[in-house]
Amino acid sequence: MIPTDREILAIHRDAAPTRADFESVYTHCQAVCTLAEQFFAGLDIDTDLVRAGALLHDLGVYRVDGTAYVRHGVLGHETLAGLGFPDTICRFASCHTGVGITRSDVLSQQLPIPVADYVPQTREEELVMYADKFHSKRMPPVFVSGDSYEVIVSRWGVDKAATFADLRRRYGDPALDGLSAATGHAVV
Repeated sequence: MIPTDREILAIHRDAAPTRADFESVYTHCQAVCTLAEQFFAGLDIDTDLVRAGALLHDLGVYRVDGTAYVRHGVLGHETLAGLGFPDTICRFASCHTGVGITRSDVLSQQLPIPVADYVPQTREEELVMYADKFHSKRMPPVFVSGDSYEVIVSRWGVDKAATFADLRRRYGDPALDGLSAATGHAVV
């Protein structure tokens, strides 16, 4: 059960507490979808599933409301499950944060989420998680270069930096300049 773009838009509109929240999150999800599409060539993947996953991955941001932001993935998974979506859709929300959150990360960092592994298990989940690293919802929104994200992720440990470096080797960096020109979001 893969929702259409129109159905996804309605889900976002229903979930967003404000118009500004909708604009921020939905615009980000559209950017992540466009970024993920750059990696499709030559891959044996379900492109419709990647599109839907990219467009829904941050649905939980609407429910964070003052709580720890790291919870948005779990909240998104819960929201999608509550709407009747299968785990193949819900996991895009819970498994896109950073380069994956492990059970060990949850325990060692005392993260306010259930103790579990939140790491991509499929190529489709991995592509959405990877594409998400190249756009930020910060105000104003920006595209993030691979080199910049490498610095960001290294703060979370050598293993996280190595995971990101491996993703870059396998998929390459997306072309950001055209997206930047089209959206007005700078590249940092």
